[in-house]
Amino acid sequence: MLPSSGLERLNAFSDGVFAVLITVLVLELRPPEIPTFAALLRLWPTWLSYGVSYLFIAIVWANHHHLLRHATGMTARLMWHNFAHLFSVSLLPLATAWMAVSELSPQPVAFYAGVFFLVNLTYVFLIRELIEPLPAETIPQSARKTMRLRAAATLCLFGIAAIVALKYPIAGLAICCCCLAVYLRPEAPGIRRQG
Repeated sequence: MLPSSGLERLNAFSDGVFAVLITVLVLELRPPEIPTFAALLRLWPTWLSYGVSYLFIAIVWANHHHLLRHATGMTARLMWHNFAHLFSVSLLPLATAWMAVSELSPQPVAFYAGVFFLVNLTYVFLIRELIEPLPAETIPQSARKTMRLRAAATLCLFGIAAIVALKYPIAGLAICCCCLAVYLRPEAPGIRRQG
């Protein structure tokens, strides 16, 4: 009973953090001072930054939620890996606001891609903590290999995006968006959905 309640608390706490992050993200939006559609359109860097970040948080939450379904018990390592993952996601509103205010300048976009890198890195630690110890009949080796490959590839691409963004910020942001598409479905290819 105790491990179950520990996991429930971990899930509830994590869900609360994601809800607060989305709220903080929304609170950063400011309407234009001039009441025209043209003024609203001039804020396109803000809307783009907000839209990508909102989608990013939604995808991270869906994958986090899916991954925690595989937890068999609450451990100190799981708790700290989860805190590290939530910390990295908590940097997103700051990165989003800086990127929007700078109108997609190179260094803010590079920092934004760096946050994506950090979120993905901490997600890799969660995968190792939750998936690797499971018996082979729970998640086949082929699916585990796909999860590791997907995580490693996107980690490299986020790193490349941060470097590319220093010279070509739009290209760096585009690389980040392409990486997000890989995680739209939380289950790695090869894992069939249950019920």
